Amino acid sequence: MLDIQNITKTYGRFTALGGVSLQAQGGEVFGLLGPNGAGKTTLLRILATLLSPTSGTATVAGHDLTRDPEAVRRIIGVVNGGMGLPARLTGREVLQSFAGLYGMTEGQTKARIAELDQRLDLGRTLDVKAGEYSTGMKQKVVIARAVIQDPAVLILDEAASGLDIFARRTLLDFVTENRAPGRLTLYSTHVMSEAEEVCDRVAIIHLGQLLTVDTIPNILAQTGESNLERACFALVKGVEKNAV
Repeated sequence: MLDIQNITKTYGRFTALGGVSLQAQGGEVFGLLGPNGAGKTTLLRILATLLSPTSGTATVAGHDLTRDPEAVRRIIGVVNGGMGLPARLTGREVLQSFAGLYGMTEGQTKARIAELDQRLDLGRTLDVKAGEYSTGMKQKVVIARAVIQDPAVLILDEAASGLDIFARRTLLDFVTENRAPGRLTLYSTHVMSEAEEVCDRVAIIHLGQLLTVDTIPNILAQTGESNLERACFALVKGVEKNAV
């Protein structure tokens, strides 16, 4: 579902990504972890075709990022912590408009909105204008908008940022339930307990370099740590110590 080969991204003399290579399979929730400035968001923006890599290649569900970006856009959904909604539209109107962009019929749209209402507990967000939303209400509709066409690849970049405990629980349950053959979820977060709960494998990135890709139990065994937060800290500090 995802094949990244030696992706780099530079801005002048600054290297945001330095030759990252990894693969992820259908049926996985794949975590992308690391401290601020690690390069996670840069990589996800490249995969979402919002940025072009300086060098390297990547395919998403068999479609090359640089040669066929339109095909990639048709099969992905993207959520980050800062996405907005038109204040004058209700949640239902937002979802209907995006369904139309994907060529969904009225019947398909109605059925999909009903399904997402059940899975994401959209409730009153559907018929209230977005300008009146709380942070949690807004993020639920942003997620529903991203998956209205049932994308093969879902990119979640700090999607739980700012959510209360109930909205966060709805999101994590949705990520778990969204796991299926032929479907990949990329989950980037600073909250290690979220990754421990939902991710099958994780990649840890620091200073644009890939430190490890493995299952969480294997990373804990590799580092000798008791939880993912401590393991991530140990790997990052080990790299920084060796760089001195």
